[in-house]
Amino acid sequence: MTIGSMRAISSSLLGGAALSALAIADPAAAQEASRATSLEEIRVEGEGRGSGGGSGDGTARGPVDGYVAKRSSAGTKTDTPILETPRSVEVIGRQELEDRAVTTIPEAVRYSPGVTTNGSGFDPRFDQIAIRGFPVNTFGDYKDGLRQAQGSFATFRTEPFQLERIDIIKGPAAVLYGQMTPGGLINRISKRPTDTPQFEAIGTIASTGRYEAGVDASGPLNADRTLMGRVVALGRVGELDFDARDDRMLLAPSFTWAPTDETRLTVYGVIQKDETESNIAVLNRPVTLDIINIRASDPKYDYLKQKQYQAGYEFEHAFDETFTVRSNARYNYLDMTARYLTGGVLGGGFDPARPNVYRRGSFAIDETVEATQIDNQLQAKFDTGAVRHTMLFGLDHQWSRSEQGQGQLAANPNYEIDVTAPVFGLSGPTPSIQRKDAVSIRQLGVYAQDQISFDRWRLTAGVRHDWASRKAENIYALAGAPGGAANGVRADRDDDAFSYNVGLLYAFDNGFSPYVSYATSFLPSSSKGSQGELLKPTEGEQIEGGVKFQPPGSKSLFTAAVYKLTEKNAVRAVPATTYSIAIGEIETFGVELGARANLAQGFDLIAAYNYNDAEITKDQRVPDPANPGGFRDNVGNQPVVTPKHTASLWADYTFEMGALDGFGLGAGVRYVGKSFGDSANSVKNDAYTLLDAGARYDFGKANPKLKGLMASVNATNLADKDAPVCNLGRCYLSQGRTVIGTLRYRW
Repeated sequence: MTIGSMRAISSSLLGGAALSALAIADPAAAQEASRATSLEEIRVEGEGRGSGGGSGDGTARGPVDGYVAKRSSAGTKTDTPILETPRSVEVIGRQELEDRAVTTIPEAVRYSPGVTTNGSGFDPRFDQIAIRGFPVNTFGDYKDGLRQAQGSFATFRTEPFQLERIDIIKGPAAVLYGQMTPGGLINRISKRPTDTPQFEAIGTIASTGRYEAGVDASGPLNADRTLMGRVVALGRVGELDFDARDDRMLLAPSFTWAPTDETRLTVYGVIQKDETESNIAVLNRPVTLDIINIRASDPKYDYLKQKQYQAGYEFEHAFDETFTVRSNARYNYLDMTARYLTGGVLGGGFDPARPNVYRRGSFAIDETVEATQIDNQLQAKFDTGAVRHTMLFGLDHQWSRSEQGQGQLAANPNYEIDVTAPVFGLSGPTPSIQRKDAVSIRQLGVYAQDQISFDRWRLTAGVRHDWASRKAENIYALAGAPGGAANGVRADRDDDAFSYNVGLLYAFDNGFSPYVSYATSFLPSSSKGSQGELLKPTEGEQIEGGVKFQPPGSKSLFTAAVYKLTEKNAVRAVPATTYSIAIGEIETFGVELGARANLAQGFDLIAAYNYNDAEITKDQRVPDPANPGGFRDNVGNQPVVTPKHTASLWADYTFEMGALDGFGLGAGVRYVGKSFGDSANSVKNDAYTLLDAGARYDFGKANPKLKGLMASVNATNLADKDAPVCNLGRCYLSQGRTVIGTLRYRW
C-alpha cells in the first residue's frame, strides 16, 4: 500500500470522522445524543419483466432478474452471494413488485417468511412490519443502507415505484448498522441512473376511487456516458378503504458521475407530499373489545398531512484490486400535522346512560423530524496463503431530533355518534397545541468485519462499538394541559455498547449451503422510569442455523432456518402510572421455510412458512384485580399480536406461445394464525386467510408496434374478508377488497 493511497483513503474518511468528532467534543451534543475473493464487479442488464433495462450498481444492489436475486449487500455491506452469506437474507425485486401491483412497503414484504404486516390491522399512517415477532417500523426502517429516522408519531414514507428492490435482514444486525431492534431490518433500495436510455410511464385506477400516474426516465447525459441522470415522478389522488384519503406527490431526481470504472458518485433528492387519515380504528366495547364495524373518527374531520425532503450522496472509489472506499450520507426533514376524533379524551367513550352512544372529542398532533446520517467504509480484499479475505472497516454517525406537539378538546356533544344509526360528515375546530416534547438521538459507531474464504468454507465475523446519546425534553406544557406545566424538564442518558456477530457456512458444489450464526443488538430507550430517568437500552441476541439450496444453473432458491431470538430489558409500562420499567424479556424459538422457485419457463412460485413460538419470560408484577392482595405477571404468555403460525403462497405463470402468448396470471394466499391483543392473553385475535390475484397482458406479443405496452388487473383481499385485529385496546380491520387496473408503457 503506497503513501499516496493512504492519503487518499484518509481524505475520503476525514469528512465523516470530523463530523463525528465534533459531535463528541461538543458537550451539549454529547448529551443529546461474497464470497471473499477478488471477483470483478458484475454489471447486469435488466432482463426481467420488472426491470427497465440499463446497468445497475452490480447485482448486490442493482436490478433483480426475475424473482430470485443471486447477491445482496444488505447482510455484509459487500457484494456477496446470498448462498455464501451465513444468515437469513431475502430480496424482493422489481418484477415481483409489479406482478403483485404493490402500492405500499407492507404489501411488498408480506409474502416473505418470518415477516408479518399490519399487526394492528390496516392503518395507512405507518408501515407496520414485524420480523420474527419484533416490530421494525422505527429502528428497522432503512433506505439505501441508511436508517430513516422516525418521530414519535410521524414517519418517513417510501413509495414503491421509486424502488429497484427491497432487501430484508432477519435477526440482529447491529454490527453493521448500529442501534436497532433484534428482529432485523428492511432496506429499501432506490432506482439509480442507468448508462442506457430507458423510459416508463404508468397509469392506475383503483376500485376505491384512487387514480395514479407515474414517470420513470433514465439514461446518459453526455456522449461518453460518464454522466447519467434519472427522474422518478408520481402523482396520486383518491381514497383507500374506510373513506381514507390516499394522496401523494413524489419527485425523485438523481445524477451519477462515473469518470472511470473505478469511481462513481451519485447525488439524489426526494420531495414527497402525502395526505391520508390519522385514525381509521373501528369502535369496540370496553373490556370485552366486541368490535363494531364503524369508524371511530370521521373522514371529513380526520386528516394527516406531511411533507418530507431527503438529499444525499453515494460515493465509491477503487484504488486498485485491493482497496475500495465508500461514503454514503443523507439529510432528512419531515413536517406533519394531523387531527382526528376520539373517545380517548375527557368525557369520551361509550355513555353509561346511553350504551349505544359513543362520545368523542378532538385531538391534534404536529411534529417535525430532522436527521442526518453518514457511513464511511474502507474495504480491503487480499489473500494470506490459501485464505482469502474481504475486510470492511467503517465509521458511521447518525443524529435525529423530533419535536411533537399535542392538543385536545374534551368530548363534544356535536361529535357524538349513535352506533345504531351512525352519521358521518362532521367537522369543527382544530385543538390548539398544549404540550410540546422533543427527543434527540446521536450515535457514533466504529465497526470491522472480515469475510474469510478457505476452500468451500465461508467465515464471517464482525465487531462494533457504539457511543449513543439520547435526550428527552418537555419544551412546554400549558397550565391545565395533560402532564401539567413542566416546562423545560428533560432527561439525558449516554450509553456505549459492544456488538458482535459470527457466522460459518460451507458452500457445497451441488448448491447446498448449511450455516450457523450468532449475532447481538442493542437499542437505547426513550421511555422514562419512575424518577423521570431514561431507561437502559434493550439488548438482543440470536442463534441461528439453516441451509440454503440453489440447484446449479437454476433460477430457484430454497431456504430453511431455525433460530432462538431473545430480547432483554424490554420496556413495560407500569399500569395506572405515567412511567415504565425495563425488566421485560421475550424468548422466541422459530422455524422458517422459504422458496423462490422458477418451476418451468414462465412459471414462478414464492412459498413461505414461519413457526414463531414467542414467550414472555420476565415481566413486572402488578396487583391482581381478581385476587385482592395478590399479584400477577404475564410470564409464560405470548407477546401482543405475535402469531405462532404464518404462511403464504404466490404463483405466477406467463404464457409464452400459442394463442395466449403474452398473458400472465398470478394468485396468492396469505394465512395469519391466531394472536392475542394484550400481554395478559385475555383478548384473542382469530386466525384469518386472505386471497390475492392478478392478470396481465403484453400487447407487444400480438403487435410488434405495441412493444412495451402492458395492461394488468390485480385484486387484494379478493374475498373482501374483514379480519379484525385488536392491539392494547384499539381494534382495526384488514383492508377490504381493492382492485387496481394498471396501464404501463416502457421503452
